Amino acid sequence: MSLVKPSLQTRFHVDFDWWKQNENDWHVHLRSLLCVEHREKLMDMPTGTMIDFVDPETAEVRQMDGLQQVILSHCARQPEFVTGQTQLVEAVFRIFLANGNSPLSAVELSDRLKRPANTILITLSGPRVYKGIRPILD
Repeated sequence: MSLVKPSLQTRFHVDFDWWKQNENDWHVHLRSLLCVEHREKLMDMPTGTMIDFVDPETAEVRQMDGLQQVILSHCARQPEFVTGQTQLVEAVFRIFLANGNSPLSAVELSDRLKRPANTILITLSGPRVYKGIRPILD
């Protein structure tokens, strides 16, 4: 097996299977990211509720976790969702939630977060996997 070292152009995404394999309940984390309005409304939403989501760019219909859809369509659009004080790994995770988990490179993440691409790359390409954020290696 050969290991490929990610570059600034390597795209990353959140690997939700990683959460399952590591026995982390990502729904608990998702609930903590809901805005106040939705935290109250969705308090009793069953874990793992799937809904149809229509991608606004491709018109592709796919199943998406209900909490993730609410975050994508509303909560992630709130100014406090990602701020300059949000820790780097958390900010990257939130960016992926906000964009429907479309893969992004360290350069693209840097443009959105206004943080150095090299710092993002070093953090995400180390031996430890943070919040399931992994490179997509072809």
